[in-house]
Amino acid sequence: MDRCVDAYEADLTSLPLEEAVVLAGCPVAWGRTLGEFRGIEVGLWALTGGTVRDVEADEIFVVLDGEATVRFDTGESVELTPGVVVRLHAGERAEWEVRTALRKLYVVAG
Repeated sequence: MDRCVDAYEADLTSLPLEEAVVLAGCPVAWGRTLGEFRGIEVGLWALTGGTVRDVEADEIFVVLDGEATVRFDTGESVELTPGVVVRLHAGERAEWEVRTALRKLYVVAG
């Protein structure tokens, strides 16, 4: 990892989305691992507008940019805006509806 990275401007790598996970629109995912420390991965992730489904990892993230709603199979939902910090649990099933391109800094347990 570089010693210093601009979380808003850092280049990310395209992450292909399987057709089966895209529910609406033509979203494109991007990501970049910034480092790994004692089994914990830290990185940046972005998703353009649209709706996708996902099975979550054990993760904490902070929204840097964008607006979205995450709806869980439990019926709970979380509104994402810049500055919001969210805790996801491994195995949770969720639907991500992104209204404006979302960018987050994440920490995932391995």
